[in-house]
Amino acid sequence: MMHPADLPETVSVFPLPGALLLPRSRLPLHIFEPRYLQMLDDALKTSERLIGMVQPNTCQGDETKLHQIGCAGRITQFSETEDGRYLITLTGISRFRVKSELDSFTPYRRASVSWDGFDRDLGKAEVDDGFDRNRFLKLLERFFSSRQLSTDWDTMKDADDELLVNSLSMMLEFDPEEKQALLEAPCLRTRRETLVTLIEFAMRGGSNEEHLQ
Repeated sequence: MMHPADLPETVSVFPLPGALLLPRSRLPLHIFEPRYLQMLDDALKTSERLIGMVQPNTCQGDETKLHQIGCAGRITQFSETEDGRYLITLTGISRFRVKSELDSFTPYRRASVSWDGFDRDLGKAEVDDGFDRNRFLKLLERFFSSRQLSTDWDTMKDADDELLVNSLSMMLEFDPEEKQALLEAPCLRTRRETLVTLIEFAMRGGSNEEHLQ
């Protein structure tokens, strides 16, 4: 577990639309672009081995703009293919706020960041005291059936609150702005409520009806 004092003032940022990383969760990535291969090589040379995942802020009409809040992940698994690509796993450490982008000689982007306000990210797994798991799983069954998706329901039923909510937030296909809303949720309960809203909205095809919370 990392401590606040271990977190750097600058991080390399990987603006990948739709890729969501959350604290204490794992995100597999396939790295093949030369600039991000260089980013990975440089990150592996540091003691923290951190990469910041940030959503591009397309709402501003400029694809180079970034959302203010991202999540840093530590490289915890790493393998190289015969043709020079990398298969890695990032484990979410903490969210951060982008203060400014840095002028850099590197081919990838770097940012000055603040970790203030995200203390709970470095602590123990969160618990959602208001979680009606049976009701939530019934909603999921309807959603997965409507999308012809399959899953290991036994594993899902046994997963703890945070693992269940965060894993679904990361793996289900939502728009980048919806993924950003899940990232910015201040606590697990808010993220679960946001996830339920997004699932119900998708099942109704975007119609505006009363939500289940």
